[in-house]
Amino acid sequence: MAAIWAEETKLKHWMEIEILACEGMASMDIIPRKDARTIRSKAKFRIHEVHENEKRTHHDVLAFTEEMAVHVGPAGRWIHQGLTSSDLLDTTLALQSVKAADLLLADLRQLQKVLAAKAKKYAFVPMMGRSHGIHAEPISYGLKLALMYDEFRRAEKRLIEAREQIAVGKLSGAVGTHAHLDPRVEAYVCNKLGLQASLLSTQIIQRDRHAHYISTLALIASSVDRWATEFRHLQRTEVLEVEEYFSPGQKGSSAMPHKRNPITGERLSGLARLIRGHSIAAMENVVLWHERDISHSSVERVIFPDSTIALDYMLVTLARLVERQIVYPENMQRNMAISKGLFASQSILLALTDKGMIRREAYEAVQSAAMACWQGEGSFVEHVKKSAIICNHLKTKEIESACSLDRHFRYVKTKFKRLGIPI
Repeated sequence: MAAIWAEETKLKHWMEIEILACEGMASMDIIPRKDARTIRSKAKFRIHEVHENEKRTHHDVLAFTEEMAVHVGPAGRWIHQGLTSSDLLDTTLALQSVKAADLLLADLRQLQKVLAAKAKKYAFVPMMGRSHGIHAEPISYGLKLALMYDEFRRAEKRLIEAREQIAVGKLSGAVGTHAHLDPRVEAYVCNKLGLQASLLSTQIIQRDRHAHYISTLALIASSVDRWATEFRHLQRTEVLEVEEYFSPGQKGSSAMPHKRNPITGERLSGLARLIRGHSIAAMENVVLWHERDISHSSVERVIFPDSTIALDYMLVTLARLVERQIVYPENMQRNMAISKGLFASQSILLALTDKGMIRREAYEAVQSAAMACWQGEGSFVEHVKKSAIICNHLKTKEIESACSLDRHFRYVKTKFKRLGIPI
């Protein structure tokens, strides 16, 4: 990923765009064909000379085109013919963004592969589902990971769309009118590069495309953060249902030898904040003066490499975190037991209404048994069996059936099938 944003890579793109523009003009007999062949065969650049030129010109594109022309000779007069700097800059940024997206899409697909395998493994391992951080009803750890799989499947679809939105080049000149370059040259160059030619541009490609791209990366980073945070909560000492892999020789604290901290998840959460900040900068870049100003340029030199490199790292790291994660089913069972079977309260409520009891009365009867359980001794089932109101409507077997875990796993296979993960 870093290589995509390296200076040499960028300048190679600039050179190819200049060469293709000359070849396009030659194919239309705008410039001599032999000159285009000379440019193709002789064009090159030396980075240190580009830097020296820029010290004098204070202009990166002029510094580059001067260096490129030196190696070509007289035919070099056609280099940058009818172009403006942003024709190189924006078309190159599109190429870099597309290549970065391709790497990120590969990361997302690998992450989904890891998640699907892990979800299948724990499809029927029960754990407590929580709302507001409080015990609610049972789920399985596999269902939790399947939900994660589905979220990153949506992320893949969003990134495919963002890739399409940004895969647009332009060679339309100083204010986008093609005053000095035939639009067919733009089409020729973009086609050779695998880009769409912008239907209409100013001196630049409009920055809503770029804001969409970076915002998509920020949304994916937020999904990474969401699951990193989930795993961090599940690793808390009093929960400890899952844990990051802790390698031999690893240390958790400089002061406390016992510590095993969720540092990977914390790192991922921190990087997500960075990328979300970049999305705000990208949206600020949408607002430029007239046909362009340069206020977006310095921002993009930071946010595009940083966002794509950071997200690349985050996705690879998250996949590794999940793959090597330590799961503690016994602790999941232990934690479910803490609330003494109260998760069955809705099942009892619905069983009562099925028997014809008014919902409000049924709710109050079940809540009374639940509060007595929570504040006293014994399980929820035991307190339900002590309730005369409930027992007037439900037999012992019906109470025990309603409090069973089985009903919470009836549709696990169905849900996995919907996701295309057969179990």
